[in-house]
Amino acid sequence: MGLQTLFFYLFAFVAVASAFMVISARNPVYSVLFLILTFFNAAGLFLLTGAEFLALILLVVYVGAVAVLFLFVVMMLDVDFAELRAGVMEYAPVGFLVGIVLAAELIIVVAGSVFSPEIAKTVSMPIPPLSERQNTQALGDVLYTHYVYFFQIAGLVLLVAMIGAIVLTLRHRQNIKRQNIAEQVARTPATAVEVVKVKPGQGV
Repeated sequence: MGLQTLFFYLFAFVAVASAFMVISARNPVYSVLFLILTFFNAAGLFLLTGAEFLALILLVVYVGAVAVLFLFVVMMLDVDFAELRAGVMEYAPVGFLVGIVLAAELIIVVAGSVFSPEIAKTVSMPIPPLSERQNTQALGDVLYTHYVYFFQIAGLVLLVAMIGAIVLTLRHRQNIKRQNIAEQVARTPATAVEVVKVKPGQGV
C-alpha cells in the first residue's frame, strides 16, 4: 500500500465518520464543528486527485464562510432545536425520496464510467495532463472563455439574492432617530445654523 493510498483511506474514513457525527450529535455546535472536519478531509481528498483549486475553494468558501457563519448563528441565536426536530418526521418521506433520486444519479454516473470507459473520450473539452497545464489554469481557461457569460449571470443571480435577502429582512422601527444622508448633503448655511435670540434674564 502506497503513501497516497494510505492517506486516501485515512481522509475517507474520517470524512465519513465526521459526516455521520454531524447528523447524530445532539449539540448543534458539535454538529457544525464535525461539519468543518468533514470539509477539511474532503479537501484532502481533492488534493490527492490533483484538484487543488476545488480543495482551496472548499476551505475558503465553505469552512471560512458558510460553516463559521453557521457556528456563529447557532451560538448567538436562541434556537429551539427540540421544536425543529419535532417536525422532522413530517418531511421524512420527501427527504427519503430526494435521497433515493440522488443515490440513483450517483450510481448511474459511477456505473457508466466503470462499464463504459470510452465515455470519457467523448468529452468535448477534456482535462489536459498535469504535466502540460495546471488544474487551476485549465479551469480558468474554460470558465473565463467558453462560459464567461454564464459566470457573469451567476454573479448577478447571487447579487439579486443578496439584495432580496436584505430587503426582506430589513425592518424600520418607529421612534428611532436615523441619519438621513440626503438631508445632510442638501442643507445650506441658513438651515444648518439656528440663531435664537434670548432675552435678558430668560436664559438657562
